[in-house]
Amino acid sequence: MDYNAFKELVVRAAEAAGLKDYELYYSAAESTSVSTYKHAINDFSSTLEGGVCFRTLVNGHMGYASTESLTEDEAEAIVKRAAENALLLETEEPEFLGEGGGTYRELPKQEEALPDAAFLVRSVLQCEQMLYDEDPAVIDGSGATAGTESSTVAIYNSRGIDLQDSRSVAFFYAEAVVSDGEKMSNAYEVKTGITEEHMKEAVSKSVEEAKQKLTAEVAPTGSAPVILSPGAMRSLLAVYSSAFSAENAQKGLSLLAGKEGTAVASPLVTLVDDPFYPESLFPRAFDAEGMPTCTKAVIENGELKTLLYNLKTAAVAGRKTTGNAAKAGYAAPVGIRPFTFVLKPGDKSEAELLAMADGGVYVDELQGTHAGANPISGDFSLQSMGYLIRDGKKAGAVKDFTTAGNFFELLKNIRALGNTAEKDKFAGVSGFAAPAVLADGLSIAGK
Repeated sequence: MDYNAFKELVVRAAEAAGLKDYELYYSAAESTSVSTYKHAINDFSSTLEGGVCFRTLVNGHMGYASTESLTEDEAEAIVKRAAENALLLETEEPEFLGEGGGTYRELPKQEEALPDAAFLVRSVLQCEQMLYDEDPAVIDGSGATAGTESSTVAIYNSRGIDLQDSRSVAFFYAEAVVSDGEKMSNAYEVKTGITEEHMKEAVSKSVEEAKQKLTAEVAPTGSAPVILSPGAMRSLLAVYSSAFSAENAQKGLSLLAGKEGTAVASPLVTLVDDPFYPESLFPRAFDAEGMPTCTKAVIENGELKTLLYNLKTAAVAGRKTTGNAAKAGYAAPVGIRPFTFVLKPGDKSEAELLAMADGGVYVDELQGTHAGANPISGDFSLQSMGYLIRDGKKAGAVKDFTTAGNFFELLKNIRALGNTAEKDKFAGVSGFAAPAVLADGLSIAGK
């Protein structure tokens, strides 16, 4: 049974049970991926997953129930389970459902069909061969992966919300493994949209970066000017985006609690959350509570304008929701997350940034953010790769060094921003975009 037919059965069951306040949330995702090894397909996977969550307010308590089975019997059962669960709760925290009648931005429809499995197979084999043809240093272990992802989200509630949206994307990445006979290194490049031109670009860039890593030396230890590449800055934004959640602030898990309306960053810093960012793969006109989304300045010229709110946290703070309600899956509780966090670019070219940081280090990649970064305190100490900066240019590649600092202090110590923001190439609902950043207060530890 499809979602719309199941929805009608749930509505009937809820009305028969005398429920006045309820919501049905549906999400489904389908993905296919193909990868190569030694000129053959070594992995093929296809998955389809999803389900619905029904929640209802009974005597001020919110009961939840979920299922993957969209059947007539389950439509009645899920309503009954949620109502029973609500009666078992003792919490006094208020709960909320979205009100209909909002204005939603119309998103462009996706007309182009996704490539089929046969196309994906041909593409990855072609891309892998292009890697071997690109340079004699390329060795076995190099390969390509291509795939498609589709997602659908729908929300219906008793207060006038009835929304549905579907998005899809095709992607691939090329990974080059190179050797000079003694050492090996690797690099990869991700592209969305599978074309021969994209393959050529990905192959060339991945091979070039892998070869540069072969000659990398260990960075020196000491204080020096540091530039974070767009990718490195995106990594930090991803880790510390939770600090901008009003839920975490209200739970005492964010140092930004109580700081709205105050300066928290350099005047150069403007951080925007944009659900409609042009490069976003999964734009959304509504959030997980069915509220309209909007583009908003979170930090503007250094001042914290707003945290990110859902209905519950907005009510606690006496504010309006920012349309940032989120669910990690159909059965997950309602939380908060950004759509696309964009650190707005500045006015410096890469050459100008490098000249300003002469004698320092260009950090191109940060690794181990899951273990080496604390999203509450802001402290981080991360394994890194990058380049020395000599005579205003990237000089030798360097590896095996640690970049350490504090994210909240980093925001305050940004001295210059590159003039181009780059977005992560492949991301789900939450994405990040940033320019290169020149900041004081970071330390480098190598040999």
